[in-house]
Amino acid sequence: MRLVFAGTPEVAVPALDALIASERHEVAAVVTRPDARAGRGRRLVPSPVAQRAQEEGIEVLKPARPRDEDFLTRLREIGPDCAPVVAYGALLPRVALDVPAQGWVNLHFSLLPAWRGAAPVQHALLAGDEMSGATTFLIEEGLDSGPVYGVVTEEVRPRDTSGDLLTRLAFAGAGLLAATMDGIEDGTLQAVPQPEEGISLAPKISVEDARIDWTAPALRVDRVVRACAPAPGAWTVFRGERLKVRSLAPLSTTVTAAATSGEEVPAGELRVSKNAVHVGTGSHPVELEWVQPQGKKPMRAADWARGSRIDEGAGFEG
Repeated sequence: MRLVFAGTPEVAVPALDALIASERHEVAAVVTRPDARAGRGRRLVPSPVAQRAQEEGIEVLKPARPRDEDFLTRLREIGPDCAPVVAYGALLPRVALDVPAQGWVNLHFSLLPAWRGAAPVQHALLAGDEMSGATTFLIEEGLDSGPVYGVVTEEVRPRDTSGDLLTRLAFAGAGLLAATMDGIEDGTLQAVPQPEEGISLAPKISVEDARIDWTAPALRVDRVVRACAPAPGAWTVFRGERLKVRSLAPLSTTVTAAATSGEEVPAGELRVSKNAVHVGTGSHPVELEWVQPQGKKPMRAADWARGSRIDEGAGFEG
């Protein structure tokens, strides 16, 4: 088939690579979000998908809005049979959905109908899901509600961050998307409606959502830290400034330490030793591993504590 691929971030690149490598299909063009400012100089930088397409000499379309007439005209001129999508980042209007004969087929990083929305992997970790996966489905105007072509499953590991799990799903999903294109092309694959039960929503995680509530149980704190890594990054407030919490020690370690010490630590209060920093939660203390003070690079929590000269009884705000 003649394809137009739509995607923007790094997580979409493995799928683009899989389709470029396919001998059965031609990636005629790529649709991606407009260049965004990045880095200290705030220069305009093309998206990872745009950069990869340019390396392959593939035409890149960067509409400000997918309903822009110039974009729609060019899309019709290209005449794609199908348009695979991975994390494009903009809603597609009906006028665009109607252009490819086989429609737009999305690779979504959840086992639909669970976790429809912008942040499925983060919400899966927040909920403590033991199994995740990716789904290919035909896009319709509803939110991730179209009929499903195929799925691939992936076990959630105990120390997974969103970045870890999303990376694995990006590569597993790339193979699924390529196989879906093959099945659509040869007529062996038919989309099946999603079940009515088991629907859950996964809206974007905001910066405020990523603030740690130290009165929550340690298990919840751990999930928030892992779900928000690497972005937007879990955070707390110390001496009036934001402190990002990059990682915690495994809970099995801190549970054992809490049991042997017998000391109750109030929620949010810090306990600093020579090589470790613990903080109280609604259940038992957790150990900070890596933190990042405002305007600085990530550092080990023990190094941060030594430099901060933390007084006895000090703790995080809120």
